[in-house]
Amino acid sequence: MAVNSIVGEKSLAFGKRIAKCYRHLNDKKKEIVMSKQLLRSGTSIGANVREGLYAQSRKDFINKLNIALKEAGETDYWLDLIHSAEYFTDQEFDSLKADNDELIKMLVSIIKSTKDNTEVN
Repeated sequence: MAVNSIVGEKSLAFGKRIAKCYRHLNDKKKEIVMSKQLLRSGTSIGANVREGLYAQSRKDFINKLNIALKEAGETDYWLDLIHSAEYFTDQEFDSLKADNDELIKMLVSIIKSTKDNTEVN
């Protein structure tokens, strides 16, 4: 049960961006509450993808990636909220949003194909 290395790499890179974003929001903008939520959900995506590498079964693998997908959905909310509260420029928001959207699409695709392959076997 191997996670597509691309989603692993992209979720790690996204987690790093989110950590830097948190530091910026916290230090420069003095925004603490929403930035902490963004940090938690945005870094949890990659943690759950990585945890999926060690899944005990296909069902467990799908579960871990579903959790990663839910965290990406929550991250989407925090990105929208922080942007609408004018803590992000449009350019910062668009870049982070695009990366998160890409992760969502990848996770949906991996979950769907794993489920399809599980039903066939």
